[in-house]
Amino acid sequence: MMQLTINGKPRELAPECCLLDFLEKQQVNPQLIAIEYNGDIVKREHFGEIVLHEGDRLEIVHMVGGGTQ
Repeated sequence: MMQLTINGKPRELAPECCLLDFLEKQQVNPQLIAIEYNGDIVKREHFGEIVLHEGDRLEIVHMVGGGTQ
């Protein structure tokens, strides 16, 4: 297992997990989030290219709809 920080909290994952695989396992729709990976914003088309490593930091922001009533 490897240790990462996700949204400021420690988390253990299987070694060499791809970011897109991680999102799928968490049942997160990649089209509805923004991700910062080690301080850099990641474009959605690159989610499948990123392999997570020990000590990485992720910030995942979910898009929330809203409006006036």
